[in-house]
Amino acid sequence: MKLKKSIRHNIAYFTVVSVFAFFRVIPRRTGIFLGRAFALVFYVLAKEHRENAIRHLTMAFGDEKSEKEIRRIARGVFFHFGTTGVDAIRIPIHIKNGIDRYITTKNLHHLEKAYNDEKGFLLLTGHFGNWELMGAWVAQKKFQPHVVGAALSNPRLNKLMVDTRNAAGYINIERGNATRGIIKAIKDGFPVALLIDQDTRAKGVFVDFFGTKAHTPIGPAALAGLLDVPLIPMAMHLKKDLTYEIESFEPIYYIDTGDKGKDIITFTQKCSDVCEQMIRRHPEQWVWMHRRWKKQPGDALKKSFYLSSRQPVRQSGD
Repeated sequence: MKLKKSIRHNIAYFTVVSVFAFFRVIPRRTGIFLGRAFALVFYVLAKEHRENAIRHLTMAFGDEKSEKEIRRIARGVFFHFGTTGVDAIRIPIHIKNGIDRYITTKNLHHLEKAYNDEKGFLLLTGHFGNWELMGAWVAQKKFQPHVVGAALSNPRLNKLMVDTRNAAGYINIERGNATRGIIKAIKDGFPVALLIDQDTRAKGVFVDFFGTKAHTPIGPAALAGLLDVPLIPMAMHLKKDLTYEIESFEPIYYIDTGDKGKDIITFTQKCSDVCEQMIRRHPEQWVWMHRRWKKQPGDALKKSFYLSSRQPVRQSGD
């Protein structure tokens, strides 16, 4: 069993390395064309992912958009990540050629102020737009971010991911053993980036996300309260001309009322709200195939909702 697993991991590793090498050699536009073509094929063939995307979009926008619009957005999700995946692979090339070549910015005074205060701060983003390229841009400027991410099950691919992030200038902190590294980074004056828009095993609370309760990590709230630092939301979105725009938003502060449980929920809801705000602007640029509402209060929704995933239905939420 271990031998078979090792063989699978090696095959996956060498496949990924070969794909990376290929997309870093060919021109960007050619790579994007191929990435989009692959994404559309995947949309057709990957039934479970396609139906999850349609189902979740229906939960979020069923009262606002037609079924035709929702299916169009679902196709756009795959199309989008076929595009941004190529640019994520090409991060070393973008850095070499000048990372500002395809990136503009908006409202970065929020980020600049937090950095100039020299007390460390949290960055909040999501699996939206091109978060890996945004991390590289932030690192290349001066901010030296530390990024918390889950380790991959394939050790060789995990090392490749960590080495790639570190080479881009931002420090990877592995989720699960991150607390000490986060606290040290903050106390040393560095920003720490957190992504909270997925249903993970991390300790969390249920807050509203597109009108339905979603299990959301409380790490940002706990850290902001413990260390008395602001949280700066940031997002990068892809524009029609295949360039990107990075935007920072007003900081979120932890307010201590003496009721810790309530304060954590309030802060986490604010984080969820700003993530929803980012996504609503460009809904085709978020990972709708992810089972964001997998866990529910009492876990009552889990079986009834996902066992019927083969037949997408219009729902506004349960």
